Amino acid sequence: MASRQGGSGDTEPLGPGSTERRTGSTTAAANRDAAARPRSPPESPARRRARAGRTDRSADYRSVDSPRGGASAARTPADPPVRDPGLYALTDHFRERLEQPGRYVSTRTVSDAIRSGQLRWNSTDGWRFALVEGGIRFVVVVSDTETNSPVVVTGWTEVADREAALDASRWDGVDVDTIAVRAALSESASTPIPDRIRPRTVTRPFEVGDHRLETAPGDPFVRCTVCGCRFRSKEAITSRRCRNRSSD
Repeated sequence: MASRQGGSGDTEPLGPGSTERRTGSTTAAANRDAAARPRSPPESPARRRARAGRTDRSADYRSVDSPRGGASAARTPADPPVRDPGLYALTDHFRERLEQPGRYVSTRTVSDAIRSGQLRWNSTDGWRFALVEGGIRFVVVVSDTETNSPVVVTGWTEVADREAALDASRWDGVDVDTIAVRAALSESASTPIPDRIRPRTVTRPFEVGDHRLETAPGDPFVRCTVCGCRFRSKEAITSRRCRNRSSD
């Protein structure tokens, strides 16, 4: 399910982990030359639904009407996505991520990335926008871009330049280490990464799966502050429920 993001995208989500404030874009829009487009991108979710005879998205998203109405111009998944943030809906999955501690993604950064971020095609996710601000890269993945109702599927942060991030006033060392640990866990979910966790200090817990995690310098694991379990990989985290955490 998805809900319309809205025009300017300047509304900040409430809750920890969203410390964004508007800054100037540091990247240029991607080259839209047709020669740079992928020759055979995978089908989008909308095209797969149509081929399967299921064109209604109501099972996946909240109903979203295009503010412009009418039929869309003929577009294909290979066409670069539009750069109007107001046309994009946010999936419920992504809205839940906005509220999680340690995500550092907001509707404002989503809008800025769509408006002026670098545009790339990824064979796994499809189209994604990437914007670097204060040494941190914000990545936004979009789908159904050939329709009147494109959606933001997911988004995350990465450390693009650690020194620049530490020098930026918007982040502190815990923010930068949290982003680094979360990104490292996600790179290969089944791979233990003790050597990449050990140098980091995360004193403000961030959420993965059911767990609220932190780590101390020298520890080769992240520890759940609720149940006390220790983990060295994302797969281990997501495959185990937090036994002491009350259900929401």
